[in-house]
Amino acid sequence: MSFTIREGTINDMPSVLKLIKELAHFENEPDAVEVTVSDLERDGFGKTPLFKTFIAEMDNEIVGMALFYPRYSTWKGPTIHLEDLIVTQHKRGLKIGNALYAKVIEYGYALGVKRIEWVVLDWNTPAIEFYKKSGATILRDWDTVQLSEEAIKNFVKKG
Repeated sequence: MSFTIREGTINDMPSVLKLIKELAHFENEPDAVEVTVSDLERDGFGKTPLFKTFIAEMDNEIVGMALFYPRYSTWKGPTIHLEDLIVTQHKRGLKIGNALYAKVIEYGYALGVKRIEWVVLDWNTPAIEFYKKSGATILRDWDTVQLSEEAIKNFVKKG
């Protein structure tokens, strides 16, 4: 079965949102997705795009995507953050994820970034092993820290 990898377009965002929701379900957070198609269209294709996507397509169906955006490391300089790499459940095992992953890395290389980074759930052993085999380093001594929208509001109100 053949597939193609291409840059995402605004018209792909309904399918991208569907994949995001599928990933949220896989990660046991089915109700956590708040972003809408309109948000993705505005944020990815507005005056100042906040992210890029690569899309995997098979038989005119979007079956995977990688969403990433630029960051800046005070230690290294320009970097890319890979937010999500998703292949729909019924198309896993066909090397689509490998191709999306490679496309992001090749894109970063062409830009001259100093690092590509992402997070992986500690229980997602297949993903961890895949990343290790590709040469990625799993940093076990760093914890992800987040402030939710509600926590941000509470912090500012305490001001």
